[in-house]
Amino acid sequence: MSFKDLKKQSSLGSLTSKLVKEVEKMNNTGNNNNDEGYWKLECDKAQNGYAVIRFLPAPDGEDMPFVKLYSHAFQSRGGWYIENCRTTLGEKDPCAELNTELWAYGDGSPERDQARKQKRKLTYIANIMVVKDPANPQNEGQVFLYKFGKKIFDKVMSAMQPEFEDEEAINPFDLWEGANFNLKAKNVAGYRNYDSSSFGKVTPLLGGDDDALEALWKSEASLAALVAPDQFKPYDVLKKRLDTVLGNAPSSRPARQEEDVEQESIEEQIRSAKPAFKKEAASFAEPELPSVEAPAAPAEEDDAMSWFQSLADDD
Repeated sequence: MSFKDLKKQSSLGSLTSKLVKEVEKMNNTGNNNNDEGYWKLECDKAQNGYAVIRFLPAPDGEDMPFVKLYSHAFQSRGGWYIENCRTTLGEKDPCAELNTELWAYGDGSPERDQARKQKRKLTYIANIMVVKDPANPQNEGQVFLYKFGKKIFDKVMSAMQPEFEDEEAINPFDLWEGANFNLKAKNVAGYRNYDSSSFGKVTPLLGGDDDALEALWKSEASLAALVAPDQFKPYDVLKKRLDTVLGNAPSSRPARQEEDVEQESIEEQIRSAKPAFKKEAASFAEPELPSVEAPAAPAEEDDAMSWFQSLADDD
């Protein structure tokens, strides 16, 4: 798609309806990214922060201005499990499957508590231009990738689909008919809260200068690459890692020689005066259960993922 085509489809109706349909599709399908190229809101000691950003349209050659990523990040007996979740691709994932089984045990059970601890983390990623960043003025006018959670995403969707008749719908990702987003963070009950964030008035970015806007658009990073299949480890590799972290990995003790095992069996029979027997592992196939997500935490999780990743990198 050329820059001229992008400007032609700037009208609200065509692109916004497509975005809404794509979101619905994403929600019907079931980060290990480092922080290079990502922008983060810097907060003070009181956990208050403020910046103005502008969401940008889909990169050249891509259809969507944001992508949706599921991941897991938790610690257990065998260390940290920080992995992209294959449900992002609409495929089976060992941790998601285990959580479905654990969730079925019901409220108050230790299994459901474990499922909550291991639940999927939802992250959205988009290209943005930083309009105002009081904590880091050098970022202003620059294009970054931005990770955000459901709370901010809901505000984006509300802008495209306003709840009340006296509110005018806008496309937040449009260069000409979009609006700046006033990002405001504060500490509420120990959690970072973005409820005070809001979109400003509709205004063209960079004064509507087409040459400047085209250069800005072409500087965007690919979003599709962030959720491409090669960003997700194979099912078997994830299963092995999950078993290790949960302490379910097979013993690494070297196998005994056949004669040693045979001698041990004879000695055991003498001690117990009972015939030796071999215990066979029961074969059991867990039925397919609907995916159930634990209740979302009351705070955004975009910054939490970077923290989890830093812990993993220290291992």
